[in-house]
Amino acid sequence: MSVEDVKELARTIRAHTLRMVHKAKASHVGTCLSMADLLAALYGRILKVNPLAPHWPERDRFILSKGHGAAIVYAALAERGFFPKEWLETYCEDGSHLCGHIMHSGVPGVEASTGSLGHGLSIGCGMALAGKRAHEETRVFVMLSDGELDEGSVWEAALFAPHHHLDNLTVIVDYNKIQSFGSVQNVLGLEPLADKWRAFGWAVREINGHDYDEIIDALSHLPFERDKPTAIIAHTIKGKGVSFMEGELAWHYKSPNDEQLAEALNGLGEDV
Repeated sequence: MSVEDVKELARTIRAHTLRMVHKAKASHVGTCLSMADLLAALYGRILKVNPLAPHWPERDRFILSKGHGAAIVYAALAERGFFPKEWLETYCEDGSHLCGHIMHSGVPGVEASTGSLGHGLSIGCGMALAGKRAHEETRVFVMLSDGELDEGSVWEAALFAPHHHLDNLTVIVDYNKIQSFGSVQNVLGLEPLADKWRAFGWAVREINGHDYDEIIDALSHLPFERDKPTAIIAHTIKGKGVSFMEGELAWHYKSPNDEQLAEALNGLGEDV
C-alpha cells in the first residue's frame, strides 16, 4: 500500500471500531484508536501475511498482547480479507467468534488469544525462538500497552529475548500514557522507558505513533541491530482520531451513545 492507502486504512478501521463498540455497548475504544495508525502500517505495508492462506508457514506473526484492544485488530483483519466484514457486526455477541478480548479460535489471522495482560511477549518469544531454531525467515511482532508494562512477566520475557539473540522479534509499545485507573505517570511511572529496554539488551527507537513516515521507516528497517530484539516505543494519544475522546481516561471504559457515535464518525468523514 502507498502511504495514502495506509492512512485510509487507519481511518476505515477507526470507523469500524466505533460502530462495533457502540453496537455492542462495549469498552476500550480509546485503546483501540491509539494504535490504529500502527496497525494500519503493519497490515497495510509491513506484515508478510496471506489472507487466503492464514496459516501459511512463512507468514509473519502479530500478537496483540493488550487483548482488550481486539475490536480494531478484527477491523484490520476484515479489511485485509481474512474474514467477511459482516462478522464485525457480531462483535461481542453471544456465539460470535469476535470476543471482546482477542480470540484466535475460529478467527483467521489471529495468532493467540490474550486478555490477561502480560503474556503476549512470552508467547512471542516462544514463536521467535522456534523460528530461529527452524532457520525460518518469519518475524514476530508483539503489541504491548504501557499499563501492561506493570506486569513482571513482561520483563521476564524482555530478559529472555536478548539472551537468545531473537532479532526476529519486534515489540511495539503503544505508549498512550493512560491506563485503566489514571495516567501511567501517576499509577506507576515507566520513565526512562527506552533506557530500561536498552539496559535489558534490546535495540530501541522512539517514534511518534501517529506519524506515518516515522512508523513506516522504523518498521521497514528491522532488526535495528543484528542479534538483538527490537523495541519500538510509539508515543501515541489515547482516543486518537476522535477529538472528544483524545486523552480522556473515561474512554478506556465508555462506549459512545448514538449522538457521540454520529459526532465521531462525522469527524472521520463517515456516515453513521
